[in-house]
Amino acid sequence: MIFLFLILGLLISPAVAEDVETPASLHRRGMEAFFKGEIKESLKFWDQEIALVPKRAPYHWQRGLALYYAGEFRRGVAQFATHQTVNGHDVENAVWHFLCVTKEKGGSVENARKNLIPITGDRRVPMKEVHDLFAGKGNEEAVLASSKTRNELCYAHLYLGLYHEALGHEKKSLEHIRKSAIDFKMDHYMGKVAQVHLKLRSPKKIKK
Repeated sequence: MIFLFLILGLLISPAVAEDVETPASLHRRGMEAFFKGEIKESLKFWDQEIALVPKRAPYHWQRGLALYYAGEFRRGVAQFATHQTVNGHDVENAVWHFLCVTKEKGGSVENARKNLIPITGDRRVPMKEVHDLFAGKGNEEAVLASSKTRNELCYAHLYLGLYHEALGHEKKSLEHIRKSAIDFKMDHYMGKVAQVHLKLRSPKKIKK
């Protein structure tokens, strides 16, 4: 009888194991859903991931991006605020926090500027110029002038696009996002965010 149970265990356990979601598999499935533009689905997986490992919550900036695209701006504000406690030198975190503040109920660009997270030490180009732009102290020309490589231009146009979205300039926003997603396309995470953004905001205009 024991031998029979061992045989059955060997036969059954691999299939059972495949059905068991782990934090790693949930994280991966959330990313896959996000890059397909299935934002609510990505949040479902990432919320499950955090439920299994609550200590991951402050680190989950990816979930913050999804909250922005899902229109859950107040939760997005909270996500980026808590991420700041574990990653204090990231201009991108400050910018996405800004974006959520502008869109949350009662929010505005003015309020977002007053509450813009101060950042020092982010040496990536063009992050200093991007932060200055969102703070109201810089300009688009400085962001573009500092960006020389394809990767830098991908980031520059992504954040210029997001900046104009915050200001309500839909046409200009899409012009920059298209440059980030297509003209200076990169396949790293934020490069793919630009592609997702274009798909979500302008699905009929994206190139096949």
